[in-house]
Amino acid sequence: MNILGYMQKVGKALMVPVATLPAAAILMGIGYWLDPTGWGADSVLAAFLIKSGAAIIDNMAVLFAMGVAFGLSKDKNGSAALSGFICFLVLTTLLEPGSVAQLLSVPIEEVPAAFGKINNQFVGILLGIISAEIYNRYSTVELPKALAFFSGKRLVPILTSIAGMVMAFVLMYLWPVVYDSLIIFGTKLQSLGAVGAGLFGFFNRLMLTVGMHHALYPVFWFDVVGINDIPNFLGGAQSIANGTGIPGTTGMYQAGFFPIMMFGLPAAALAMYHCADAKNKNKTFSIMLAAAMASFFTGITEPLEFSFMFLAPVLYLIHAVLTGLSLFIAASMQWMAGFGFSAGFVDFVLSSQNPLATQWYMLILQGIVFFVLYYSIFRFAIIKFNLKTPGRGEDDEEEVKEQSIEGLTVSYIEAIGGRDNIVEVDNCITRLRLTVKDSSLADKKALLALGAAGVVPMGKSGLQVIVGLGKVDKVASQMKIALANA
Repeated sequence: MNILGYMQKVGKALMVPVATLPAAAILMGIGYWLDPTGWGADSVLAAFLIKSGAAIIDNMAVLFAMGVAFGLSKDKNGSAALSGFICFLVLTTLLEPGSVAQLLSVPIEEVPAAFGKINNQFVGILLGIISAEIYNRYSTVELPKALAFFSGKRLVPILTSIAGMVMAFVLMYLWPVVYDSLIIFGTKLQSLGAVGAGLFGFFNRLMLTVGMHHALYPVFWFDVVGINDIPNFLGGAQSIANGTGIPGTTGMYQAGFFPIMMFGLPAAALAMYHCADAKNKNKTFSIMLAAAMASFFTGITEPLEFSFMFLAPVLYLIHAVLTGLSLFIAASMQWMAGFGFSAGFVDFVLSSQNPLATQWYMLILQGIVFFVLYYSIFRFAIIKFNLKTPGRGEDDEEEVKEQSIEGLTVSYIEAIGGRDNIVEVDNCITRLRLTVKDSSLADKKALLALGAAGVVPMGKSGLQVIVGLGKVDKVASQMKIALANA
């Protein structure tokens, strides 16, 4: 598999631990609603909820180690997650400051500050990848009869504990250098302030086209270079108390997404509906309404973005620029809100009582402005330059074929090039992530006719098919069953 294809798999695996964040956001959000001034000090129930959510946030590093190991494992077996956990425990125990002082025979005061931060998401991701590779390679190994009990999946935790020891030795000398470099990088990013937030928003949307936004957001949202925007925001009063949460600053890499996902993209959907050909308006309305509702309420934007990403790339470039502008404005004005999953209405309401949510209501006014901007720009560009968008142009004349999931899966397999062309099937929230022998064999027109919102070749051996929220899991599962029974 090529590097880009592997990074796609890592990006998808990152969604496993990231999916735990909504639970933290809900618990802490309700807690802050119950006790917005005491942050748990004046309400036992609020404290109970806030502390429960903090248990997830405070252990994100180990969740990344386990989640990535599980997500990258070939059969999604719990043994892979256990192996990631063991590898993480071994390494972080050996490299905590007291252990390093003993191993290097130096006073603890002379231990580099880097080892005080060894328990972080960056290390968790690294160890998750290593554990998954060990699991995939050795989980089916058969040992001699005398050691048969330790064969297969029982062998993997032993090997990952050894890998943790080896990595501890390597990182004992390498981690201080890496840590110092990351600190410099993080400081540079933070020094850009609102401009840095705007650039993040712009590139976040651009990289979505190939699914590589997963490689970008951990730098800003988690503790890779010391920014850690999401956990710090969700930490609320505790983050303020320990200095990691700064009102008006923490949340700057999140807040600007709310006007886009709650207002901008739904306005784009309305503009595309109004510009659709008369004969396609009913079909376009149902598609745009469902996609706009998903964007507004949950912040899941892929169904809407992929509806015009490839049909009208210039509109998507405009969308990326406007996203960057939104993050820049929110950061400049210190209008802050945060999320545990994405920048939809649910997270917006839950975060509003967080003590780090400063002038969050102004994001609604900003959103109204962006609603007008998106609608005006999209409608003008579509009509002026005769851009093809859903319901507009010859590509929309063919009706999407209504089939059962089983029948649809068979059709997808045929359109991708047949069973012999498919090597591996995986999926994320909205798209099939396929490893194929030759991506050029995929029939893009046939896939779009089946209802796919987009088809993205990833070199010769990689292919992504945007199937849509709610359907992709069923199609992927049926596809795996069909291929296994071939």
